[in-house]
Amino acid sequence: MTTPFIILCAALIAAKWIAQIWLECLNQRHVRRNAAEVPPAFAGTVTSETYAKSVDYTLAKSRFEIVELTWGAAVLAAVLFSGVLPWFHQYFQAAAGSSIWAGAGFLMAVGVALSAADLPFDWHDQFHLEEHFGFNTTAPGLWWMDRLKGLLLALALGFPLLALILKLAQWLGNGWWFWAWVCLAAWQLVMMLAAPVLILPLFNKFTPLPPGELRDGLLELGRRAGFRARDIQVMDGSKRSRHSNAFFTGLGRFRKIVLFDTLVRQLDRAELEGVLAHEIGHYKKGHIPKAIALSLAGGLLAFYLISVLAQQPWFPGAFGFPPGEMPPVLLLFSLLSGVVTFWLSPLWHALSRRHEYEADAYAAALTQQRQPLITALRKLNEKNLSNLTPHPIYSGFYYSHPTLLERESALAQHGQRQPNPDLPADHADARR
Repeated sequence: MTTPFIILCAALIAAKWIAQIWLECLNQRHVRRNAAEVPPAFAGTVTSETYAKSVDYTLAKSRFEIVELTWGAAVLAAVLFSGVLPWFHQYFQAAAGSSIWAGAGFLMAVGVALSAADLPFDWHDQFHLEEHFGFNTTAPGLWWMDRLKGLLLALALGFPLLALILKLAQWLGNGWWFWAWVCLAAWQLVMMLAAPVLILPLFNKFTPLPPGELRDGLLELGRRAGFRARDIQVMDGSKRSRHSNAFFTGLGRFRKIVLFDTLVRQLDRAELEGVLAHEIGHYKKGHIPKAIALSLAGGLLAFYLISVLAQQPWFPGAFGFPPGEMPPVLLLFSLLSGVVTFWLSPLWHALSRRHEYEADAYAAALTQQRQPLITALRKLNEKNLSNLTPHPIYSGFYYSHPTLLERESALAQHGQRQPNPDLPADHADARR
């Protein structure tokens, strides 16, 4: 079983890499074919200078992505097939022992080492590619501090969780995987509550949106939608990048709306209301709990598969590990799972794009107009130099959001349809 399985793993790694390179090349050719002039659909809304810059940015990112993908595939193949992992496992056990805490330490050490291998690419992306196109505002010291904070958080939060999972596997026998999943699910939900209060402020400064017409308008919009948020806050995203965004964070009464400071500067009040209405649409349509449920279901399946593989001596043995030890099984599964889940990404992204369409339609119904949201989307695509003409297959694999043209077309078709049944009665009455 060992040799055929190793061949299968190598084939899966190669197939993923080939598919990713093919997708990048396919998209590059498609973008170049449309690069001569602004596509008719965007004539009058996108300047030729901005469009040319977005094409250059897309192609530069894609060329760099090919290098990064090749490096990632080579590193994965090297650590899996060179024997370095079982060697390091033996070395780590000799130094730290074979306790639960040592097993968690081994997993953390491998994770840190693999992350370190990507640091040169992260640096180049931030301080060369993003810098060249005018997006980078991060100082080198801040960049390194972000990574140090991320490492310390991973150690403080991930290390005990890994130790708990290994302990459950030792305690509970064949049914350990279910209770490990329960613990992981509870941990994820706690993190969703804790992140806005304890984690995100470690990286960014959050300040309440100042009183005034904009804040009053956004709060009134939320009231009309029957949406109550604890606060509307502005995040200092501009200290790292000129890219812009908006998002919700937290659950229940800890929920708050976060706007990038770059977004507040780029959009007017009506456009910001359109963006906020879109985000409220995600909440009102239940997209967040649906995404959480799918993530938890995937985690449950993953733990079950890990429990099955842990009982197969050939699985760790294929890579040089002794059978009967859980840390190597967890590590190998985490390294190999991506070569399978990659092929499922179009399904996940199709669902995500469907949710975006639904949120756009909700926003149009809530604000009773489509144009502010459309102009906001145009500005965001322009300011972020988004690819306006991706190949459909490429966007199917990688885009969680529809393209600008797709979103505008869907909003145009939405037109003046019937009032949204999810809107509160008082708002529905106001529209008649």
